[in-house]
Formats: sequence, structure tokens, C-alpha cells
Amino acid sequence: FGFEPENALLLSTELNMAAYEGEAVPAMQKRMLAAMQTIPGVTSVGLVNNPPLDATTSSLVFTDETTDLRRTNAAADAALFKISPDYFRAASTALLRGRDFSWHDDEHAPRAAVINQEFARKVFGSGEDAMGRYFKVTDGTRMQVVGIVEDGKYASLTEDPRAAMFLPVLQSPTAETTIVVRSKRDPQQLGLSMRKIMQGLDRALPFFMETWNQELDTALFASRMATTSLGALGAMGALLAATGIFGMAAYSVSKRLKELGIRMALGARRKEVLQAALGRAFRLLAFGSVAGLVLGLAGSRLLAAIVYQATPRDPFVLTGVVVAMALLGLLATWIPAQRVVTLDPLVLLREE
Repeated sequence: FGFEPENALLLSTELNMAAYEGEAVPAMQKRMLAAMQTIPGVTSVGLVNNPPLDATTSSLVFTDETTDLRRTNAAADAALFKISPDYFRAASTALLRGRDFSWHDDEHAPRAAVINQEFARKVFGSGEDAMGRYFKVTDGTRMQVVGIVEDGKYASLTEDPRAAMFLPVLQSPTAETTIVVRSKRDPQQLGLSMRKIMQGLDRALPFFMETWNQELDTALFASRMATTSLGALGAMGALLAATGIFGMAAYSVSKRLKELGIRMALGARRKEVLQAALGRAFRLLAFGSVAGLVLGLAGSRLLAAIVYQATPRDPFVLTGVVVAMALLGLLATWIPAQRVVTLDPLVLLREE
């Protein structure tokens, strides 16, 4: 989602838990950012109220022409992030058009916003039409689009494309503070340097640190557990299917021993006997494969909603399953049929 996990470390704190309020909040945030930039090896530092995949807030947005700001008239329900200058570079989120924020985007400057591509499509029709245009938020404030960034994942990895807007932290103050530090240094060494700096700024300030990979591990925990559970259930299902196919094939051949014996006694060749034994099984396998394919397509929609990057209609997986089951069924029929053609027809004719 535009946030490269490599070499990114998150430091989160809640400034209002440490007696910071009013003008003291942005002042402390600036001090934190400036201090982090002094760490050797740090390439970029940015601030956001909540990183993606965390407790993301949202806001209804309206076109500039809308006067009745009721929910039913909203153009989009956009994920909302409050960020500092240079956040996009620290988060490795590509700025496609326009400009990033600067510290001049404060309470005295015109209200500015950076939006993603999905926001531009929903509210303005396209990115080309969005630059420099205005939209409204729920309190009627007009915001001007000064930049457009790439789309991302904001609440979950499995969500559909979602509108998102980014506001300068000086125009939308927040005590929730997550500092994104990007560096090529070892995360443990970088964490020690960051901890030392934070303690130097304010020993009473509560904070915690984690790498972006650790944040992703948390976000992916449910999907990984679901994948593991579904994998185990799938393996059990495949084992039961294989057992059932072998049993059905053996039973089918055993019930036709006298018929096959008569065919052999009348001079049928080995190839013809095998075709007679395999023909019915092949028809059953074809019917079962079609039915399983239809049911698999229906069930894969649920799978795609649970497992990250699973697609409802993966042609490779569907084809592989059908071919594997068909080959398994033919093998299960071939083994008893091959054994039958080696026996004496008189023995087969005496079978009940």
C-alpha cells in the first residue's frame, strides 16, 4: 500500500497522556521530528496520527457544490490521516501530482489536503480534474487539493480500494503521534538511539516502538491463522477425497468382475477390458469435477474475504485441483482394473 516495510520503524506516543495540550503539542511534535533527524543513518522522518492498518478514522466528504451536508449527500467516506511534512517520503508513498505539505501549511494558511487516486475518482472523476479543486468536510470547511498520492491499504489488507485524505498536522492538530523513521541501520540499534533521544526530550513521555514488519505481523495474524486452519482442513478433505475415490473405484470394479470375466472369455483384448472398467469411472469423475468446480467457485468468495491475496477465480489453483482429482480417480480405477486383467476369466466368472 505504498508503505515499504524494509528499514521502517514506528514510534508511537500519546502526548495528551504526558500533560501536553494546546500549543505545546505541535511544538513537542516538531522537537521530536527534529531530534530523530539528527540520528546517523536516518534518511527521512515523518509524523502521522495513526499509521495504516491501525485504528483508522474516517470522515464524510462532499463536493464543493453540495450545500446540504447530510450523510446521504456525501461523495465518499474517506480514511483520514493527519501528517507532517516529509511523511510520504518516510512512508515511501509515491506523490503522483502536486506537492507535499510544508510547515507553512499552518492555521494561518488556506486549508489544504492531499488525496489518493480513489478519492480523486469518487469526488472529482479523475486525478487530472482534482488538482487545485475544492471539497467540503462535515463541518462545511472547504479544503483545496494540493497533491495526489497512490492508493493504499488503510484499514485492512483485504479491503476494496478506498478513498483517503491527508491533512497537515498544523491545520488539524492531534495528540496521537506516530513517528515513522526510515533508515538502513539495524532496527535494534536504531531503536536504542530513538529511545535515548525520547528520554532526553521527556522521560515521563509514554511511548513504544516497533518495526513496520512487526506491525504487518499483527495485521496479518488473523489471515495467517485462517490460512493455516483452512490448509489443515483442506489437507484432511483431500485425504478423505482420495480415500473415497479409491474405495469407490475398487467397489465399482469388484461389482463388475463377472462382466469383465465374460468379456475376457469372449475374447476381449486387454485394452478393451481396461476401457470397459475405466469408462464408467471416468464419467463419474467428470461429473464430480464439474460439481466440485462450481462449488469451489462459490466457496472461494468466502476464502478471498478471509485470506490475504486469495482470489476467487485463480485459474491455476482450480485447474490444478480438477486435474489432480481426475488423475487420482483414474489411478484408483486403474489399479484394481489392472489386477483384474491378470486373473483367469474362469476365476472371475465364479465371483458372486
